[in-house]
Amino acid sequence: MAKKKESPSEMPVEERLKNLYQLQTILTEIDRIRTLRGELPLEVEDLEDTIEGLKTRISKTQAEIVELRAKIAEMRGKIETANSQLATYQQQMDNVRNNREYDLLNKEIEFQNLEIELCNKRIREAQAQEAAKDEYMTKSKDDLEDRLQDLEIKKNELDEIIAETKADEEKLREKAKNLEVLIEPRLLQSFKRIRKNCRNGLGIVYVQRDACGGCFAKIPPQRQLDVRMRKKVIVCEYCGRILVDPELAGVKPETSAAEEKPKKRSRKKKEAE
Repeated sequence: MAKKKESPSEMPVEERLKNLYQLQTILTEIDRIRTLRGELPLEVEDLEDTIEGLKTRISKTQAEIVELRAKIAEMRGKIETANSQLATYQQQMDNVRNNREYDLLNKEIEFQNLEIELCNKRIREAQAQEAAKDEYMTKSKDDLEDRLQDLEIKKNELDEIIAETKADEEKLREKAKNLEVLIEPRLLQSFKRIRKNCRNGLGIVYVQRDACGGCFAKIPPQRQLDVRMRKKVIVCEYCGRILVDPELAGVKPETSAAEEKPKKRSRKKKEAE
């Protein structure tokens, strides 16, 4: 009869801690691979955002230039209409029959001349704006060209690094995925939360010289004993990291300062004898 597979929640605490520490080791290696990429992914993302912004800016400026040119064309059309009206009024001036008609025609001529002056003024303003926007768009296009070149260089660098590390990262991710299945969901969730809140990404650490391997805060003797017993999950009271003993982590225990001092005194005593 096939043996029933043990569920993560039924595993001894020691086994759970071993799996968790092994998972931490794999995730640390994945973090190291990501560190090799440095700031390149962020730089690529920033450049892409900048390029998108420049493209939007150029498109908007082009639309504004089109509007200005349409406005200039409209003003020139008004000038042509005003000139045509002036020519008509000038002809009518030759056939004026009384002072009233003369005054009315003079007012119309004056109005059309003012209309032409106003249109010319608006044309000059629009042309100045168009020139400024042309210059701005040229600069934006130059900036866009530079950013596109920078992006291509950064992307090539990033692609090279990813190509070198992709296979290793995929293998590590597969191992991490297989290990996560062996860890109790609540413990795994707590570990991930702790890891996320820690700057160095270490959610589980071993005790070093009577202190937490993460924040280096001193651990009381009784708590150290509980860690070595491996009967329950112990966390650091200061940083919240999960604690394990060095032996479980596969590390040779370091001699504490308190243990070293008696040895030095005994050596001196032997020399005296």
